[in-house]
Amino acid sequence: MVIETNSPEETFELGRQLGQKAKAGEVYTLIGDLGVGKTVLTQGIARGLGIDEPISSPTFTIVQVYESGRIPFYHFDVYRIGDVEEMDEIGFDDYVYGEGLTMIEWANLIEEILPEHYSQITIEKDLERGFDYRRIIIEEI
Repeated sequence: MVIETNSPEETFELGRQLGQKAKAGEVYTLIGDLGVGKTVLTQGIARGLGIDEPISSPTFTIVQVYESGRIPFYHFDVYRIGDVEEMDEIGFDDYVYGEGLTMIEWANLIEEILPEHYSQITIEKDLERGFDYRRIIIEEI
């Protein structure tokens, strides 16, 4: 599925809709360059899950856990991961095979340990279409 958005608000709304439909045990991976809107989409997903607290990218902590929504939300940012073995140290499998929704930013860096099935979300810019234009591709893997 390909969705085009033309503002951060539209990207947030797409995330909110995804969050409303999300089920416990699902894994979303999020791929895209720096500044493409991964955090905005993630904030929308959290809102769709009923989470009202501020959502920021967990770049330095690797994972943030939010339990105030209808299901737990496990938000990973693996951009700074040095080795996939670090993921074992933080209990990656407990989250991915847990009772919440797992979102993994920069998931392409840990492909070898991703579960067999997940939804891959890729966000792309096209400056010729405008500064706020985003092409968002959602694929079932």
